[in-house]
Amino acid sequence: MRKLLVINNWARKEHFNLFKKFEEPFFGVCIDIDCTYAYRNAKEDGVSFFLYYLHKSIVAANEIESFRYRIVGDDVFIYDEIHASSTVNRPDGTFGFSYIQYKRQFDEFLAVATEEVDKVRNSKELIPSAAHNNIIHYSSLPWLRFTSLSHARSFSINDSIPKVSFGKMTEENGKRIMPVSIHVHHALMDGYDVGLYVDRFQQLMNEGF
Repeated sequence: MRKLLVINNWARKEHFNLFKKFEEPFFGVCIDIDCTYAYRNAKEDGVSFFLYYLHKSIVAANEIESFRYRIVGDDVFIYDEIHASSTVNRPDGTFGFSYIQYKRQFDEFLAVATEEVDKVRNSKELIPSAAHNNIIHYSSLPWLRFTSLSHARSFSINDSIPKVSFGKMTEENGKRIMPVSIHVHHALMDGYDVGLYVDRFQQLMNEGF
């Protein structure tokens, strides 16, 4: 479900009208997330750390309203929920894209995510059959500790979907640190919104299930 955002009543009306005209309206940041507690928690409970932090990320994104904004034509819609479309590595070194439904409870998310990951790993398809706008594009690069990141994009496609990438976790002074890249459409949000998301993501990583 979604509802129309009334642009004329929006405090960011002028920002929207400016940035929606840009050839490259996305801006991005790279930050570090402390995974010390989350990694220990996931391992102690025998669950996938990838799915553990993916769940924390999508929960945080659903709680920040601007991460649920999408541009459709000349309008902006606010989706009730957004889901995760993440790359999934395959045994042959390639990857496929998944579509994982959002579930607020981790055990429910784990069930649907595990099924979807298994399906993608055992298929040859690259892109899920159904097209969705109420998603976040996720990717995982566990081989690389990056400090910057760019994305392949087709500028002929009107895209306003946030893109979040996770890098290689390393240990520093007893803490496990993971780089995270966040790219968002500037017509829909600013650095303030990204800051809210990062703070909430980190808070959730510091909590339990």
